[in-house]
Amino acid sequence: MQIDFGRWTGAVAALLLLGALPAPAAHAAAQAAASQQADAGSGAPEILPLRERAAVIDRILQHRLETLIPEIMAAEGVDMWILMAREYFEEPVVATMLDARSMAARRRTILIFFDPGEGQPVERLTVSRYAMGGLFEPAWDPDVEPDQWRAVADIIAARDPARIAFNTSDLTAYADGMTLSQHRAMTAALPEHHRERLVSGEGLAIRWLETRTEPELALYPDVVRIAHAIMARAFSTEVITPGETNADDVVWWYRDELSRLGLAPWFHPSVGIQRAGADGMLSGEVVIQPGDLLWTDFGLTYLRLSTDTQQLAYVLKPGETEAPAGLIHGLAATNRVQDSLLEEFETGASGNTVLARARERAIAEGLDPSIYTHPIGLHGHGAGPAIGFWDNQDADPRGAGPVRPNTAWAIELTSYGAVPEWNGQRVDFRSEKNAVFDGETVRYLDGRQTELILIPTSP
Repeated sequence: MQIDFGRWTGAVAALLLLGALPAPAAHAAAQAAASQQADAGSGAPEILPLRERAAVIDRILQHRLETLIPEIMAAEGVDMWILMAREYFEEPVVATMLDARSMAARRRTILIFFDPGEGQPVERLTVSRYAMGGLFEPAWDPDVEPDQWRAVADIIAARDPARIAFNTSDLTAYADGMTLSQHRAMTAALPEHHRERLVSGEGLAIRWLETRTEPELALYPDVVRIAHAIMARAFSTEVITPGETNADDVVWWYRDELSRLGLAPWFHPSVGIQRAGADGMLSGEVVIQPGDLLWTDFGLTYLRLSTDTQQLAYVLKPGETEAPAGLIHGLAATNRVQDSLLEEFETGASGNTVLARARERAIAEGLDPSIYTHPIGLHGHGAGPAIGFWDNQDADPRGAGPVRPNTAWAIELTSYGAVPEWNGQRVDFRSEKNAVFDGETVRYLDGRQTELILIPTSP
């Protein structure tokens, strides 16, 4: 039976792609998913019930473990990778390798990957008291060897790897999960010749976290569409009554709505107001008024994929049908900065190089840009090289790493412009849209904003 993936939602398509659903069950699965249509907004994709979410998460995780781990271990020249997490003190990489039912590390969770070479499958072992959803083979019997780290040492001795990676990094917290106490305990259990083979797993951790697989990319556009649908409702008369609603009212509407929909924010939303004659960005209990330029920054996590998106809206004055031309031109300038940035993505180029080239291109067009783009995926501010920071538009150690294919990005930046209708006031036209880089081009996961959202004011 040939499946037309275009007919299905992203979540069901990803399950079909992975073979988690037999073809004859495809129609029933699609009907079941459709029955869970969320009221996140008009045209929003369905939000799956938790059991279906778990099935998607686990199948994608299994696919990642089977396909990505061998690839990155070979690329980094590592024979064994040891990961450790303790209950209530999670390790960032381990947290992304837990099945949907495990939810957190139990007591001390130790995961081991071993590549025996010669085309043999990578072993996935767990030296832990609890099962790992069938994704890792149990490799510890506490009744035989009560010392957990001694059990790890025995596994290492039996396989004798040449290079043993563990997560430690000065650069990024994502690769710095091995605590000092646990490192001491591990090395104390190892003979000297194995201690000499320990290396940083920084490259492995970054590659694991930053790389998006085909099934994830089948899902990601729907995840972003859900976020965009919620944001469209936030910047509408459903939520905002000009002259009555304040910025914090909108912020807490987001939080309440995510809770109602069974979704999680990964950061507290932001809503800001720029107003003619007012300095900077207003927020908090400031009441939204006709003539205001509104900005919002909002991110959610669904099916373990995070969004990070920003939108701009204009509150129409009575009798107005469009925003002032200066505000319209300001957003258009930000779109041109986005174009400059996307043109400079290049496989292997550092984040710093992409930043410098994009800024040079935008400035040559007469724009006033600030670029602070970052990877996104399993975390909102994801692993991988940054392309600028709002407080540093020069080269930064965090932007020294290479841009790689199959990575997702929050294209976050702004351009500044004087608005004639506001007496030449300098206005900040912020934007953030999620995209994927395939190694050659960058494409937005759910489009980008090219027109201001208009919020009417009652006469």
